[in-house]
Amino acid sequence: MDNTYNIKKLIELFLSKIWIIIAVTLCGGILAFSVSKFVMPLEYSSHISMYVQSYTEIKGDNDQNYNDISKSKQLINTYIEVLKDDAVMESVGNTLTEKFDENVISESFALSNDKISPASLRSSLSITTVTDTSALNIVSTTKNAELSAAICNEIAKQADKYITQAIGVGSISTIDTAKVYNTPVAPDITKNTMMGTAAGLILILLIILLIDFFDNTIKNTDLLAQTYGTAIIGEIQQIGTTDKNKSGNEKHIKLTDENVPFHIVESYKSMRTNIAFALSTFDKKIIAISSANPNEGKSTTAANIAIAAAQGGNQVLLVDADMRKSVQHKIFGLKNKNGLSSAISKMSEVDDCIQKNVMDNLDVMTAGVIPPNPSELLSSEMAKKMFDDLSKRYSLIIVDLPPICVVSDTVTLSHDVAGLIMVVRYGRTTFDDIAEANKRIELAQMNVLGYVLNDVKLKKHGGYYANYKYKSDYSYGQEKINANAG
Repeated sequence: MDNTYNIKKLIELFLSKIWIIIAVTLCGGILAFSVSKFVMPLEYSSHISMYVQSYTEIKGDNDQNYNDISKSKQLINTYIEVLKDDAVMESVGNTLTEKFDENVISESFALSNDKISPASLRSSLSITTVTDTSALNIVSTTKNAELSAAICNEIAKQADKYITQAIGVGSISTIDTAKVYNTPVAPDITKNTMMGTAAGLILILLIILLIDFFDNTIKNTDLLAQTYGTAIIGEIQQIGTTDKNKSGNEKHIKLTDENVPFHIVESYKSMRTNIAFALSTFDKKIIAISSANPNEGKSTTAANIAIAAAQGGNQVLLVDADMRKSVQHKIFGLKNKNGLSSAISKMSEVDDCIQKNVMDNLDVMTAGVIPPNPSELLSSEMAKKMFDDLSKRYSLIIVDLPPICVVSDTVTLSHDVAGLIMVVRYGRTTFDDIAEANKRIELAQMNVLGYVLNDVKLKKHGGYYANYKYKSDYSYGQEKINANAG
């Protein structure tokens, strides 16, 4: 798993999820707009300015005016604390309850014994100083425009009384009264929408980054080869489908089917060449194809490698050794009465179990009836002798084996094949899956020829992502496993 990031990788990662990012970002903006427009209550503000005077300033001593203003500034912070005191709040609250209906007041403030809570009233106020002046600015914001104006006016009315009692120095006065403004100041729909959009964008980027950081699935062939020191036989872009045929079974795409993309055909031709090089030093031209787990496309891959090899002029035999969950007879539309299980158990002659010329240069041995002991049959001397005899008749034998981490059938053929090709499904097979499969392969002393990265889709910006998902039941004995084409 590669947890290192650079600008290029981040750009590719986010571009690969661009439509998700756009959708979530828009949803964030739409949600913020909807909440602001239809859920959040309207709020109204009013304000009043008050001016602090020292005692000597009131007396008209002009020589002391400058110092008096300076002293007034020093008194302001004290005045603010006095105006926020519970005694002032309670007095203002009592006046408000006399002037306004209880329903109006309860919309904006918490009531206790039919009185406005001082803390609740204080939370609606903002009392600040005007920079470089001896002025105070009082702003009240509530859900009622008239209530906001009344609060400002009542505080201004009672301010001088409480300040004189508390401090005994200076005076505070106003020039005008607070007015009723019927234009709401909140919510700010534009601002909230922009913040919601930004929040949606940041959230989805973080989620994508976190998911990718902890993603242990295989998406990089270079990293796969580097981690396990094994060659990459090929990469196969999207070829699977979840469409159903008339019998309700999933379709499997073959190279000979109509509308198979050119790049898929070329991928298998390239793999055919790579396999030829990999087998060049072996006497036996028998390869096994498997995967760590079900739903990774190993059977479809095996079938198409066999077709590509046959198209290259080789006499090819494809053997379906996945006797618990056979697929090859479905891919090629063949009967499955006599097959591998019948041939190994001597219930039928080997030649009677091979369906000849399924395609030019391609014969297929289906799995046959499900035996009670598949592993024992594959590890038997009869199986070994059969594969030895068949290897003299065919240029290439491809054996489709069950998933390695599910059953032990694959490792039983370790001495009968030249090597194993592991099919890895992009975005689904994990490095842990491969590590577990490799342990079993090493114990069986089986040679791994290389990996095939399956179900890859190349986007314009160079990013890959998994595209199809098969969801049929994949059963081995009593097990039920979610699977794809095999």
